[in-house]
Amino acid sequence: MRDRVPRPLRNRRVDLLFIAFFAVNLGFITYFFDIEQLTVANAAHMTAYPAWPPEPIVKLVHWYGNHWDPLLMARPAFFLMTIWIDVVVFGPFYAFAIYAFIRGRDWIRVPALVWAGVMMANVAMILFEERTGVYATRHFAMVLGANLPWGLLPVAVILRLARDHPFTTPRPAAAEPDPALPVEATA
Repeated sequence: MRDRVPRPLRNRRVDLLFIAFFAVNLGFITYFFDIEQLTVANAAHMTAYPAWPPEPIVKLVHWYGNHWDPLLMARPAFFLMTIWIDVVVFGPFYAFAIYAFIRGRDWIRVPALVWAGVMMANVAMILFEERTGVYATRHFAMVLGANLPWGLLPVAVILRLARDHPFTTPRPAAAEPDPALPVEATA
């Protein structure tokens, strides 16, 4: 018998923020926006639209990159590696995290802490390049604002999962019968 029970989601309302963040990443960012950077090898000389993502998403990515984010359009090796991590590792993690945060499963704690550390490192490298590197943007405030959720949410996840059992409480002990009360006869 398990010695811990999940606290209901209604008693963990802050987890709705994490669930929404993971859902947006799984449902849009990772497999629509980010994957474009893998399916379109050379954004400057694209000859045809890829099978995935849909053409409007490719146009959106290129519009954002051409207007604000030269790193996104240049796609150097280190940057593409962060995208591969997102697609291969983070995508499945988001699916498991959504389930675990909804159902209150403590087993997600270590994977979520690993995700948070890797995400913070990726975002720090990307923003450092965006600010001072070969592909520095002239619109750093815009790019910083667009990337800020991926810098702040990992910190929030670390704080949220700091305890050993972030989602569960000890199972209440079974009530002992009161010896002063009469025992009902059984038929």
